[in-house]
Amino acid sequence: MLRVALLQIASAGADPTANLNRGLDALETAAASGADVAVFPELWQIGYQPCPDDPERRRAWQAQAIEPTDPWLKTFQDQARRLDLAVVVTYLERWPGAPRNTAALTDRAGCQVATYAKVHTCDFSMEAALTPGDGFGVAALDTRCGPVQVGMMICYDREFPESARILMLEGAEVIFVPNACDLTEDRIGQFRSRAFENMTAVAMANYPSPQYNGRSCAFDGVAVTADGQARDHRIIEAGSEPAVLWADVDLDLLRDYRARETWGDAYRKPCAYQPLIRERPRPSFIRNDSRRNGLGR
Repeated sequence: MLRVALLQIASAGADPTANLNRGLDALETAAASGADVAVFPELWQIGYQPCPDDPERRRAWQAQAIEPTDPWLKTFQDQARRLDLAVVVTYLERWPGAPRNTAALTDRAGCQVATYAKVHTCDFSMEAALTPGDGFGVAALDTRCGPVQVGMMICYDREFPESARILMLEGAEVIFVPNACDLTEDRIGQFRSRAFENMTAVAMANYPSPQYNGRSCAFDGVAVTADGQARDHRIIEAGSEPAVLWADVDLDLLRDYRARETWGDAYRKPCAYQPLIRERPRPSFIRNDSRRNGLGR
C-alpha cells in the first residue's frame, strides 16, 4: 500500500511563517501514521489569499513570491528527510513577469524531484495575476513500496480531461492534486472521472471550512474487479472539518488492473483528436479575459 496523507488543514492566511509551522506539525501527524506522501492544499505558503485588484496592493501580493531555493521550502525538505516522508508543498513561485502557482514534490530523502506550475490558471479571477505553467510532467518517486510514477495537477486543472490524460500518457500511476475551492458533487465527480478514465489513482487535498468546504478525496481508479464486477473505487471522501486524512492506494491491484482492462491508453484513437489542439474556440466559448494562445494559456 502507498499511504497518502491529505492535509485538510486550516491556513493562517497570508502568513508564511505561521503556515510553515502549521505545515510542519501536520507532517509530524502524517508520519506518525505511516504515510509515504503528504499533500498540502493549493498555495499553502500564503493560504490561497486573494490577489487585490488595485495595482499597488497587487504588486505587494506578487512580492510574496519565493524562489525554489527559499529557506521556507528548504525547511519542508529537511522535515521530509527527517520524517522519511515525501511531501507535495505549494507556494507562490517567483517568475519573470508574474509569479506562478506551484507545487513542489520532495522525496523522503529531502530532494526536490519535481516542480509543477498550474497550467489552467483561473484567468477570470485573481489568477490573471499569475504566469500559467506550460506542461504536465511525471517523476519516479522513491517510496517504501518501491518507485512509483507520479504527477501533479492543481485545482482548476481537474476541469479539463486533458490534464490527467497527459499525465497518464506520460506514465503516471498516481496524481496528487492540491486544491482550493468549494467542492460540489460535480467537482467530486470530476476527480472520480479522471481516475476512472485513466486507470490512475487521484488524491486531492482541499482547505477545510470556513475557508472552503473540505471534502478532500481519493480514488484508486480500479472500477472493475478481476471477475468483471463493478467496484466503488473511492478510497475516502472527507467532511468539512480540519483533519489529516489517509488514503491507502493498493499499487499491486492498480498495476494488475491497468495490465488487463480497457480504459487508459489501450484502445484510444489519437488520429481522430485533431480538434483538441485547435487554437481558436467556438464563438460561444470566446472570453475577453482568456489568455488562450497555445500551450494551454
